[in-house]
Amino acid sequence: MSRQRKYRRIDKAERAAIERGLDSRHSCRQIAKDLGRSPSSIAEEVKHNRTVAKGPGKGERVSETPDDACSKLLSWPHVCNGCKYRRYHCSKKWRCEYSSARAQMLSEQLLSSARRGVDCDEGEFESMMGAIRADVARGLSPTQISMARADQFSVHPTTIYRWIEAGYAGMANIDLRRKVGYKKRKKIPVGPTSHGPGRSYGAFAQIGDEKRASACEMDTVMGKSRDERCILTLYLRPYKLQLYMLLPEKSSSAVAAALDALEKAVGKSPFQRFFGILLTDNGVEFSDFEALEKSALPGKRTRTQVYYCDVRASQQKAGCEKNHVELRKLLPKGKGIGFDELSGRDMAIAMSQVNSEPRPSLGGMCPIQMLLAAHPRAGRALLDAVGMELIAYEELLLDIEAINRARRERGESPLA
Repeated sequence: MSRQRKYRRIDKAERAAIERGLDSRHSCRQIAKDLGRSPSSIAEEVKHNRTVAKGPGKGERVSETPDDACSKLLSWPHVCNGCKYRRYHCSKKWRCEYSSARAQMLSEQLLSSARRGVDCDEGEFESMMGAIRADVARGLSPTQISMARADQFSVHPTTIYRWIEAGYAGMANIDLRRKVGYKKRKKIPVGPTSHGPGRSYGAFAQIGDEKRASACEMDTVMGKSRDERCILTLYLRPYKLQLYMLLPEKSSSAVAAALDALEKAVGKSPFQRFFGILLTDNGVEFSDFEALEKSALPGKRTRTQVYYCDVRASQQKAGCEKNHVELRKLLPKGKGIGFDELSGRDMAIAMSQVNSEPRPSLGGMCPIQMLLAAHPRAGRALLDAVGMELIAYEELLLDIEAINRARRERGESPLA
């Protein structure tokens, strides 16, 4: 006689053995003895996880036995397994059976439902969801919320995504800026750049991992089609920090003048540290690489080395392109915002907001904190040159209202 094992949940293999025992018309005690279980456990398992084989609710768990059911179902085995009339010659309109596969599925559903719900009281949950909803409204992602509010509540980002999808606190997936669909893009043959192999992306790939990691990605962002002004963006890869500089026009001379002003403001050494290697696309505003590379300081010939991405390969400077999404939170398309209405102060507000966002890839730090931690003096000189400052998490507002609020304080009209 085998010893009875310590209690544990009945598993899939044991349910299969129970089904075989029922089909062979074994007694409850015999099945319990073979499995090392108590007879009451086997009887309860069969009665609780039996399903309707014929009649209303077929395939569902048996809740109660109808009055016109077979009288043999009122005692062991409580199912039609092992009955010689099970397949044929049974006149009963309602039958039930024990299937190990269905019993396993019902057991797993019961365990799953037991783990549903939020592990906190109603007041605590309402306070938590109020904070999450306010942060989502300010343009912050669930990952940023989870990291920034870790001292208030411990919730994983996927849990926040699930709560939003479930509609808690009146939220929906449409409130999440990045939870969107994508469509497959057209494949266009890639041709060589017009700047020669020495400044191609292939040449950039050969300069070494350390130099590539420290490169600055450069691009421009356009507003309305009739706007003369545009925004020059400079993305510092190591710190995920992006600068925004307002250009009077989209031209090589305007880009060169912006770099000249930045070089004079931060000085020779910091400029080369942050912008010693520039990676950009083949736009007309970047075509004059000699003007971009020539230093504006006396006694110095060059200040940077410019490389160009392959034609129609913007993914080669993906960090800059992706970070434009953060800028568009403050200057969204389709809102009638003209870049000709912007000023340098507006750019400072935008930079301060975007670069104060906590980033999961930086261990919860924001780009400004990362820059100052790596280069305290040079980083501070760069921030002062562009008017950027660190904004506390509670004051972050990744929306056009952040710029409009500052404009109203200055006595200027808000953007459209």
